[in-house]
Amino acid sequence: MGLFNIFSPSEEEKRAAEVRTGAVAPTRAERQKCWAARDAYFACLDAHNIVDAIKDDKKAAAACGGEGAQFEKDCAAQWVTYFKKWRVQDIQKKARLKELEAQGANKMDVQTEFAPRR
Repeated sequence: MGLFNIFSPSEEEKRAAEVRTGAVAPTRAERQKCWAARDAYFACLDAHNIVDAIKDDKKAAAACGGEGAQFEKDCAAQWVTYFKKWRVQDIQKKARLKELEAQGANKMDVQTEFAPRR
């Protein structure tokens, strides 16, 4: 009986696999764990000047393999892809805003609100 338990995944591992596949929604604690893993992975990418971890996957794996593995382990697979794409877009957006400001563009504070229901 004990021998077979060595080879079967724990309840925690089963739950983590379900979260990764999207079979269950992550809890608040699981989301926070995911975000911490994402932040550690992105910090590593920043330290190695890697912007696009999808396009430069081999370079990212060589430089940040451990952080990337933890990120993929702690987050839903769809979230991993989403966050990697979001990172590229966010960096491009910030670079473009900096470029526009250098060209003398005026910064505008814009607030959007939904129209009130009638």
